[in-house]
Amino acid sequence: MQDSCKNIDMDSVYHEYASLVYRFLYSYTQDVEWSQELMQETFLRAVSSISRYNGSCKLSVWLCQIAKHVLYQELRKKKRAEMVELADYLPDDSSPDGETSVLNQENKIELYQAIHHLPELEREVILYRITGELSFREIGAILGKSENWSRTVFYRAKQKIKKELMAHE
Repeated sequence: MQDSCKNIDMDSVYHEYASLVYRFLYSYTQDVEWSQELMQETFLRAVSSISRYNGSCKLSVWLCQIAKHVLYQELRKKKRAEMVELADYLPDDSSPDGETSVLNQENKIELYQAIHHLPELEREVILYRITGELSFREIGAILGKSENWSRTVFYRAKQKIKKELMAHE
């Protein structure tokens, strides 16, 4: 499979996946300029390590793995405490339009704590969905799972958050 890496046109890869990688990074940083910088660094690293891409996962997943590594490396380097600025809401899938109604919280800190207490995969799905505005299909692709898996994890994580927030009231 490594020989096929020589046939990958990185310009095409950039044009096809830059938006996805940017949104992935933005879901963590909530900072336009920093997300763009991290995206550029991600593609620089992808170009230099394309020979190690073995095709065992989708190219989009591989790029998002690089992006996540770049982000974590920068966070450690800069000792940035906050990774994500969350909105004051969680989408409510029970509404007729699925994502427009909101769960208002008086104390934003409690929401952050509730999300922080989730297992890593659930936390990632919640953050990708509400801050990165990624579709369930895109989330599944990033995490190497199905669209239905993403929907299920999102729903269950959201229920856990609601339960924890209700316990604080």
